[in-house]
Amino acid sequence: MMRSGRQAVLLSVLLAAALAAAPISPAGASAPPVKPPVAGGATQPVYSRADAVVQTVYVEVAGVDSDADGTPDRVAVDIMRPKETEQGLKVPVIMEASPYYAGGNDVPNHDVDIDDGEAFKTRSARNKMDALAEAGVTVNAAGPFDGYYDNYFVPRGYAVALVENLGSGRATGCPTTGDRNETLGPKAAIDWLNGRARGFDATGAPVTAYWSTGNVGMIGVSYNGTLPNAVATTGVKGLKTIVPIAAISSWYDYYRANGGVLAPGGFQGEDADVLARYVLTRANGQQACGALIDRIEQDQDRVTGDYSPFWDARNYLDDVRKVKASVFLVHGLNDWNVKTKQAAQWWDALARQGTPRKIWLTQGAHSNPFNIRTAEWLRQLHAWFDHWLYGIDNGIMREPQADIEHAAGQWGRHASWPLPGTRPVSVPLGGAGTQAFTDQKTRTAEQLAAAPETADPNRLAYLFPPLTRDVRISGTPTIKVRASLEAGRSPYLTALLVDYGEDTRATGALRATGEQLCYGQGVPGDTGCTALREHVTATAPFKIVTRGWLDVRNRHRADRTQELRPGKMYDFRWDLQAQDYIFKAGHRIGVVLLSTDHDYTLRYPPGTVIKVQPAKSTLSLPVSRTDRAHEAP
Repeated sequence: MMRSGRQAVLLSVLLAAALAAAPISPAGASAPPVKPPVAGGATQPVYSRADAVVQTVYVEVAGVDSDADGTPDRVAVDIMRPKETEQGLKVPVIMEASPYYAGGNDVPNHDVDIDDGEAFKTRSARNKMDALAEAGVTVNAAGPFDGYYDNYFVPRGYAVALVENLGSGRATGCPTTGDRNETLGPKAAIDWLNGRARGFDATGAPVTAYWSTGNVGMIGVSYNGTLPNAVATTGVKGLKTIVPIAAISSWYDYYRANGGVLAPGGFQGEDADVLARYVLTRANGQQACGALIDRIEQDQDRVTGDYSPFWDARNYLDDVRKVKASVFLVHGLNDWNVKTKQAAQWWDALARQGTPRKIWLTQGAHSNPFNIRTAEWLRQLHAWFDHWLYGIDNGIMREPQADIEHAAGQWGRHASWPLPGTRPVSVPLGGAGTQAFTDQKTRTAEQLAAAPETADPNRLAYLFPPLTRDVRISGTPTIKVRASLEAGRSPYLTALLVDYGEDTRATGALRATGEQLCYGQGVPGDTGCTALREHVTATAPFKIVTRGWLDVRNRHRADRTQELRPGKMYDFRWDLQAQDYIFKAGHRIGVVLLSTDHDYTLRYPPGTVIKVQPAKSTLSLPVSRTDRAHEAP
């Protein structure tokens, strides 16, 4: 049928528009799949890491202007996704938010020696950066994608989104160490992935996440693991699961304990203001945020150590009822930076409301499980994300809930944690009479715990009879001490739970085995391989299994200081850090009481005299009555 010239021109315009709107596939090629292929209940690595799309989006945090510049704060989000997302493939997102991607500032810690003119030599920021890198946290990276998420998960049909959080790097706003604005930064990125927030490229042009299914899983270690806890408490739609590793659930319990000022292990004198200044790496940071961080320094209160509205604003347990995401929690049993109470209280709160969950407890310190049990970690994490982000019924939720490493490289799989059948067992510390010790501030807890059968003027030690069988504790020990403070200024009581018996135990440190595992697709400069590691062990006559601290002025409540009458006996009760530990037959369980804990508490002038009535003092241990487990690799 013949067409007029005008009709032919109109037809050619329509055809050109149609061809421009729909990319042409090569001859014989099929359209890209809607979802990645699944075999054996797992997404398969069919997409190219080398050809992946990389972009940076600046997401607006609506309603947050923490630097008071009159415009909403923004977070910077680096994204890597399969190239097929440009052809209609929609993928879920694995997200890690962090204030550390741009490194840190050299910030001095607070002095911890009180009123005696002796300045404490603080660790430098470089030491902190080294410690974070050792834990598996990306710090000051040459490029954003230097972890394992991209090599392993992008080929399996996931996008990876790395959020540079408020006040750091290319983001705007101010860091406030766990407060609301930091929570709302990554939340805004999730909202953007679901079409509910505005995003822009470097030129200011609007950008949408047309390629996203809207399903997000957050993961990270340390601060990067704390942010998933925080964001989950907003109940944001689209956050399907979180994987908090060595993460904080309450910032008070990171920098305080039962009314007393306390340090994270290895960082004596650090506090909320120090950490905020450390991560303040944005342009013009001091000018924009200096006054706000000065207020943090004032409000955190290093004088009384009391719980307050400042700390309540940073307590995610307050809003745990809002958590809709599933939780895969990981913590090291030798972690004295983010202590085990953080994991235990979060886990217990999630259990009370029936949150779908899983837990790993390792013999590591402040570290990433990818560094400890690499192949099994990738298997379970892959299955976890496949189930919660792709909806694949792969059986991961029917596997045992708890994987616990009870000794270096020795794992058990259990129905839950604390172990089923665990019950509290209480025993008095000793016989009749009153005993006394005098506080000092120069000897460490490890030095004071040595030689328990020898009298020591600076501590009291109590030994129970040799064990006739193995005893496993699983949960949180507590202690009650009947005591008086006779003189001096130190307000601390410290209790150490000690395993006395020669043994070879994990130290929390790791070393390379000399073997390598190639787990994902490599590209130039990133092989997709990792050096395998194992625990460093040491043989020693004893180990401090756990410890706990109390400011005696807060004997009733953490938020209220009440002075004591010198010489009056009081009942003091407090918790020790949660633990899962096996005391072996033939060993002796010991309790050591001291005041100043050199590496953790403030150090008041020496001389405080403490008297104890051991017959009226009790240790309570969560003892596992059964220890049935499926042994695991």
